[in-house]
Amino acid sequence: MNKNNYVAIMAGGIGSRFWPISRTDYPKQFLDILNTGRTLIQATYDRFATFIPAENIYVVTFEQYKDIVARQLPQLPVENILCEPSRKNTAPCVAYISYKLQKLNAEANLICAPSDHLITDEKGFKKICTDALQFTENIKALVTLGIQPTHPNTGYGYIQYDQQPVGNNVFKVKTFTEKPDLELAKTFIASGDFLWNAGIFVWQVKNIIKAFEKYLPEIAEVFEAEKKHFNSNREQDAIERIYPLCVNISIDYGIMEKADNVYIIPSSFGWSDLGTWASTYENLEKDYLGNAVAGNNVMVIDATNNMVHESKGKLIVLQGLDEFVIVDTDDVLLICKKNKEQEIKEYVAEIKRNKGDKYL
Repeated sequence: MNKNNYVAIMAGGIGSRFWPISRTDYPKQFLDILNTGRTLIQATYDRFATFIPAENIYVVTFEQYKDIVARQLPQLPVENILCEPSRKNTAPCVAYISYKLQKLNAEANLICAPSDHLITDEKGFKKICTDALQFTENIKALVTLGIQPTHPNTGYGYIQYDQQPVGNNVFKVKTFTEKPDLELAKTFIASGDFLWNAGIFVWQVKNIIKAFEKYLPEIAEVFEAEKKHFNSNREQDAIERIYPLCVNISIDYGIMEKADNVYIIPSSFGWSDLGTWASTYENLEKDYLGNAVAGNNVMVIDATNNMVHESKGKLIVLQGLDEFVIVDTDDVLLICKKNKEQEIKEYVAEIKRNKGDKYL
């Protein structure tokens, strides 16, 4: 294993589209969404541990989740759990790990990846990541992994790329597009030069820091001013001073969409961002009537194409429903049309207005 290779697993989100099992105090990355016996963050750690030195694996999370991370990943050194005092999207998160590693190893080559994605072809994923690390080791590049689209999904961002390779399966990025409408997504698929944006990035730390200095100088300045405290017992105090001064912005919007040295590797490794209950439905086994059931105590009678999640052993008997999401927890039962599940975030906001934070 290359001692210059590192990974930052980003685990600070709240997964509100997975309500009611994903809650503010215990979000989806810490749950076994697919009933595999491993939570999403555990599966992510396991995947990277096959090719990244154990001491070079970091988790960046919201400070409230530090103890959950430590419990679920007991093999992770506690000093490798980096705690953000507030949620400021992915750019400050990437800046934090980058400035920290810059002091530890000037040649650090870094993968930044979400903690809550599904990847079924782990060998394929390892090969793509290894190829990306070799590319960024030799070229001043910011690399993103793009997923070969299988259908016109409107829930993902899209990346257009130049068809002429610049390296081994590496291509120059032309444009980024946020979640398109269905007609535009169909056009993208038909053109053949668009990929889904997986939100997995690879770069040398020194090159992403240069990009911060150029495109997000206000973030670069506050981290630069405090970097002498990193990797010391003053690090957390420094982060507490830095974060209130950081703009809330994604690394995609803040840097990747603006930089001129962005490259992409087209990938097919059984990826899903598991962003919604419908994407979970797609990735679970179904019965002969098309029902996907996560749980051991569900009886389905004359019901079709439903997503059912039972987590507490309560008997659920389902009859006559078609194309529904049914999620049962101790204090909430969600029954929602599958084609309305993108609106779960709105339901959660309405619940907050009417019921306070009790059910969030």
